[in-house]
Amino acid sequence: MTEERRPAGTPDAPLLVVRGEAELEVEPELARITVMVSARGRDRRSTLDDLTRRNTTALDLIKSYGDAVEQLSTGAFSIAPEFTERGRGERVRTYHGRVQLTAEFTDFTVLGELVTRLADLELTRVDGPWWSLRPDSPVHGEARRRAVADAVQRAREYASALGTSLAALVELADTGVEGPRPHRAAFGGALRSRAVADMPAPAEPLDLEPPQLRVTAQVGAHFTMAPPRL
Repeated sequence: MTEERRPAGTPDAPLLVVRGEAELEVEPELARITVMVSARGRDRRSTLDDLTRRNTTALDLIKSYGDAVEQLSTGAFSIAPEFTERGRGERVRTYHGRVQLTAEFTDFTVLGELVTRLADLELTRVDGPWWSLRPDSPVHGEARRRAVADAVQRAREYASALGTSLAALVELADTGVEGPRPHRAAFGGALRSRAVADMPAPAEPLDLEPPQLRVTAQVGAHFTMAPPRL
């Protein structure tokens, strides 16, 4: 394996190596939630019918928010028997069915109302929201530009301290651009629905406050300088 060659300075063109950094705090652009719809019963077909009905209800509710929904997709689906632990032979005690939905939103003003309404549905679990930026968000490019500007500024300051100036850029390396990790809402855990008969009235919408997300970028830069007088 060949060793990587790095730029080397000379007395006539001294090498200056600096690092540039940038950190931005920005508002999130997307909010994602997951919805787990469940059903259980002694009969496989009735369990499947209940699961289909509840899944349709959850999908219709999410879709009713129109343009606020950026993306809606169905994930894992399962229906499985649970067997009795005692007795001769295998007997099915009950069937469990689950469907997972994932939804992303761009309009956060409706999110608190929607997660509350979803949690009011039968045997439905809601997780999230997770806040994030779009993959192609201009924020990432802005962080990189600021990191490069920081590297140039640092290099100029070092050169100025030696009484000289920068001559040329030899190398610029992206040492790390870290996008914001999805930030989970402060209320954390899942919202679980109860049976409709237990619900005296619709719950008040949750008041969700989007957090500030941090985006960082780092670059390494190699410059040559005019020879300083030492």
